[in-house]
Amino acid sequence: PLCLQYGIVLDAGSSHTAMFIYKWPADKENDTGVVSEHSMCDVEGPGISSYNTNPPDAGQSLVHCLNQALKDVPKEKHVSTPLYLGATAGMRLLNITNQQASDAVLSTVTATLKSYPFDFRGAKILSGEEEGVFGWVTANYLLENFIKRGWLGEWIQPKKKTLGAMDLGGASTQITFETKDTIEDPQNEVMLKLYGQAYKVYTHSFLCYGRDQVLRRLLSKLLQAGNYQATISNPCWPMGYRKNLTLSSIYDTPCTEKEKPGIPLSTSLVMVGTGNGNLCALYVNKLFDFTTCPFSRCSFDGIFQPDVSGNFIAFSAFFYTVDFIQTVMGRLVRLPSDLKDAAETICATSWSELLQRAPKMEKRLPDYCAISMFVYLLTTKGYNFNNHSFPNIAFQKKAGETSIGWALGYMLNLTNMIPAEEPASHKSILYNNWVILILLFVFTTLTALVTAVCLLRRSKSSAI
Repeated sequence: PLCLQYGIVLDAGSSHTAMFIYKWPADKENDTGVVSEHSMCDVEGPGISSYNTNPPDAGQSLVHCLNQALKDVPKEKHVSTPLYLGATAGMRLLNITNQQASDAVLSTVTATLKSYPFDFRGAKILSGEEEGVFGWVTANYLLENFIKRGWLGEWIQPKKKTLGAMDLGGASTQITFETKDTIEDPQNEVMLKLYGQAYKVYTHSFLCYGRDQVLRRLLSKLLQAGNYQATISNPCWPMGYRKNLTLSSIYDTPCTEKEKPGIPLSTSLVMVGTGNGNLCALYVNKLFDFTTCPFSRCSFDGIFQPDVSGNFIAFSAFFYTVDFIQTVMGRLVRLPSDLKDAAETICATSWSELLQRAPKMEKRLPDYCAISMFVYLLTTKGYNFNNHSFPNIAFQKKAGETSIGWALGYMLNLTNMIPAEEPASHKSILYNNWVILILLFVFTTLTALVTAVCLLRRSKSSAI
């Protein structure tokens, strides 16, 4: 049987944790595209950063999925299976507000992971740049854009271009793509050498621009505009939707820190949806700063960005948002105008009609107007995709059966499965293949000859 190896990565996001188990044939580990997803498990409950007041529960929350890993990975492979945990923007934010709490969460999580028989190799907080680059590596690895095996077992450097990667999480968003342009800010430049090929990659991670943090920042802007009165209208919520909010639920994050009002955070108020797309767009637009740019060009908030080029894959919440527009609202998204029109339509749809269309999605339903508008503004006004480049974005969450995200790229990097140098072509394999091919050729030719002779004889005998 094929000797399979396994690896486990826990992706500890801001809103939830997912465990991915990967597998690959041991003899092919430096080939591209050979690692695939074996299974995955969604951890019940919120992200580990939300256990800041009760760190032991963060470790406990992972137990169910880790127990599944004990079953999913063959027992004799447990000790040789690397186990990693990477935490992203939720923990980055907690680390900013309360480093002690973030350290405590990581150490209880570490204790839990160490108690399992796997080869535990650390739990850490990834930087935004790492998150962006590993997502890019995952997508291009799965689509075999780096290198390929030919049918003789030889290595082929495909002349394929790499894909850009766009990730939208709960607390941050990342854009990463290969560019020939000068990258004016060294913080945004990553040079990678994979399989003997050099890649110059632009990447940036925008903290506080993930889905959940965008929604909180938006509420903060609306509260400011409504002067914190007892009833506040929200043009991004559907007509017929209303909710009680406490100020503390909006101002409990560094992302809204600067806008904290001078009134008690225990104050509660009622927010009422008015479903006005144009007005909603106006408020979502206020989340970006398009005024300052210390470079020759910027995306927003004074961050340098070269022109987007090539094809892109947009996953996680980018995918879920566009998927909602296409499946629930029944609208194709091909051009920026399709995205804008769809966002306006969602905004104009009443709460009761939305519930009729998607009864199982009640929890996130009120926010699709705002998030669709946000994705529209982020891609067009922020990243500068236009009618020509926008159709080059594929909104996708998987490549084949494997989820796209930073987790696979992270494991490939830490287990050194992507060599910097081009792997030497296995001469012996090549030689053996040639021998087999020549023998096959000889055998086929002989068979054909023998068959031909037999047929000739038969036709002669039947002619007599």
